[in-house]
Amino acid sequence: MSSYFIANIKLTNESIYKVYLEKCDEIFRKYNGEYLIVDSNPEILEGKWLYSKIVVIKFTSKAMLMEWYNSKDYQEILKYRIEGAQCDTIIAEGK
Repeated sequence: MSSYFIANIKLTNESIYKVYLEKCDEIFRKYNGEYLIVDSNPEILEGKWLYSKIVVIKFTSKAMLMEWYNSKDYQEILKYRIEGAQCDTIIAEGK
């Protein structure tokens, strides 16, 4: 079963967040992460959306997602995402 990393992101410091962006794609590929959605302007049907963008990344399994997330490579750049943005992230299972 596939696992999905879903992040709602509100940028707070674009220059710091940019450091994260410069390296994240390479690391996702090492763990077979596949971007499904990267959208800075989603259409809101209900409620309020207080973020700058949404990102959905598909992994082949929850084990692979967790291996990526906990990897030394990812942990080294994660600090830039945390310093440059407020993020609400979840894992969802699906097809």
